[in-house]
Amino acid sequence: MEKVWLKRYPADVPAEIDPDRFASLAEMLENAVANYADQPAFINMGEVMTYRKLEERSRAFAAYLQNGLGLKKGDRVALMMPNLLQYPIALFGILRAGMVVVNVNPLYTPRELEHQLNDSGASAIVIVSNFAHTLEKIVFNTCIKHVILTRMGDQLSRPKATLVDFVVKYIKRLVPKYNLPDAISFRRAMHFGYRMQYIKPEITGSDLAFLQYTGGTTGIAKGAMLTHRNMLANLEQAKAAYVPALNVGKELVVTALPLYHVFALTVNCLLFIEIGGKNLLITNPRDVKGTIKELGRYPVTAITGVNTLFNAWLQNPEFRQLDFSKLNLSVGGGMPVQSSVAKEWEALTGKHLLEGYGLTECSPLVTGNPYNLKKYSGSIGLPVPSTDVKFMDDEGNEVDRTVGGEMWVRGPQVMKGYWNRPDATDEVLHDGWVATGDIATMDDEGFIRIIDRKKDMILVSGFNVYPNEVEEVVSAHPKVLESAAIGVPSKNSGETVKVFIVKKDPSLTEDEIKTHCRRYLTGYKVPKIIEFRDELPKSNVGKILRRELRNEEKELKTSTES
Repeated sequence: MEKVWLKRYPADVPAEIDPDRFASLAEMLENAVANYADQPAFINMGEVMTYRKLEERSRAFAAYLQNGLGLKKGDRVALMMPNLLQYPIALFGILRAGMVVVNVNPLYTPRELEHQLNDSGASAIVIVSNFAHTLEKIVFNTCIKHVILTRMGDQLSRPKATLVDFVVKYIKRLVPKYNLPDAISFRRAMHFGYRMQYIKPEITGSDLAFLQYTGGTTGIAKGAMLTHRNMLANLEQAKAAYVPALNVGKELVVTALPLYHVFALTVNCLLFIEIGGKNLLITNPRDVKGTIKELGRYPVTAITGVNTLFNAWLQNPEFRQLDFSKLNLSVGGGMPVQSSVAKEWEALTGKHLLEGYGLTECSPLVTGNPYNLKKYSGSIGLPVPSTDVKFMDDEGNEVDRTVGGEMWVRGPQVMKGYWNRPDATDEVLHDGWVATGDIATMDDEGFIRIIDRKKDMILVSGFNVYPNEVEEVVSAHPKVLESAAIGVPSKNSGETVKVFIVKKDPSLTEDEIKTHCRRYLTGYKVPKIIEFRDELPKSNVGKILRRELRNEEKELKTSTES
């Protein structure tokens, strides 16, 4: 396939990457430690962990898994915690022991947690005490044999740890009562691990590194099998696309997105470790005031996030007073970046908010806007190096890229398949290509635009309406903070457009929205129903969940008819 995107990528971005530069993620870490041993790797709540300390602590944790728990290469170990220093220690400890990381959303319900633990076959879990009550309810229904329990302050200095744990438990009451009598504390596990011998296993690129669960918003959650080579390839692709804008060994990236999410895992954690950067871990990004206070303490050079996070920051006057003079890179992903947010970000920081696109099945990065972008593109950018894309119709035929269709992706970052789900794997993997489920087009310069998810498309009198387009127009209204569009049943047109809006200005009315939309949208795309809300349902990484809104509408319709 002709790589048309090369027409626009800068000359210092290679067309191809070497996915086999390192044999494993463990080797990548060892290389980074050798180059940046005494430089800070992670910062959290004012505590600094150097690369040397990360190596020592992750080696001790790996030794404990091997000797203290008797786990073997290939065993699955779940991680259930927010952004704390314990996360990279446990992460690299698991990987260095040749085991498989199963990332778990700490806000999971007992039902969701039970499904993921059973589906993955995890035999051990590292969990922060704030969510231990969830585990307690289902642990005996799972294969979990070992529970390692950590508190928020476990990797902080003693005085600070005591204060943080006291405030979290007794002042903020964020640790509900639980009973896990056989659990061992993270501190005790590390204490034992330092006294045990770490046995370095042979790890190859084809070995599994992660079971990264996805599909929870579109059906039953499935574990994407991501190998060491998949992750290393995507690391190299991100490095090729973004590092020309960065100063190797001198960057500080804001990691407000949770590291258990594959976007932050690859683009923040792995990429910035490989280039000797510092990760500023934000434990609770929903605390906007606390986050902004933390950002003001450091010379931030890179920021990643999702549209809702950037938007929330931009609405805060204190955030707008921060010093962005050293900012080199801003990347948005996880959901479409709205043009109003992108333009406001550029006006404030002087840097483009580079929208990227990815999916868990691709480790995750697939496309990104060039680091030297001259103006807002309104697209998800160009395929990253060593990545091919094509566009398919519903019958499985390739179609013209300018007309568009479902985007398929091929590259070394594409997953091995779904864990223990060959049927689901066969539905999305076709001779090395993964079907993304996203409808897209590519222009003559190689820039790709996502029209929408196939399943989210609204059909109005036979015409396709894509929610992203409606939301983009609605959110451009100066009195709108956030919006979400869905299709609802209509006797006249099959479906009609309904939009849910969170106001920025309380004076906003339905008529104002409809008048605004009529200026920018064809008649059948203009929302016929408008509902104002105080907030919209979101995932833990800030993605607006249209599915929940559709389910609410269905339940309301059912109750009305009964």
